[in-house]
Amino acid sequence: MASDNPIEKLIAGNRRFVAGNLSHTNQGTGRREELASGQSPFAALVCCSDSRVPPEIIFDCGLGDLFITRVAGNIINGEILGSLEYAAEHLGVQQIVVLGHNRCGAVSATVGGGTVHGNIGSLVRAILRAVTKTQNAPGDLVDNTARENVRLNLQKIKTQSHVLEEMIREGKMQTAGAYYNLDTGEVEFL
Repeated sequence: MASDNPIEKLIAGNRRFVAGNLSHTNQGTGRREELASGQSPFAALVCCSDSRVPPEIIFDCGLGDLFITRVAGNIINGEILGSLEYAAEHLGVQQIVVLGHNRCGAVSATVGGGTVHGNIGSLVRAILRAVTKTQNAPGDLVDNTARENVRLNLQKIKTQSHVLEEMIREGKMQTAGAYYNLDTGEVEFL
């Protein structure tokens, strides 16, 4: 019997993905027709825009299962918070996951420094605090920064949205950080 726990569902889906045993549930015409009048995803994810990290695939989910916001570097800004608040208040989502990954281009660009043009600077500025916090830590700076970036963005969810902060305090909302490995396909929950 499948678990109702969102994290357990995500872990089980990722295990199927890693093993190559995808179930492809909730992806057919019947599901599309079922969702035409509304949605009730079991989790909301904040993910990087990286094309190698498609959440529905790496968690073996289908239409209507996940409410996803994607932005390079899986950063939290006002628009992302508003989307998460919508998912919580109007769709009944009770689990938010911030998903980072190794070899993230936005993190690598921030760690590398140098000149950035256009609006890319806003991404770099959003990630810079994670670089500062990890620059003297042992290990790979990009990997350490990407993981810290997940943690810092979880904190933003808890401190920059009164709606989500209250839901978390009342036990109506859970948050979790996760990290995807491009080489193995495995997701580690932090």
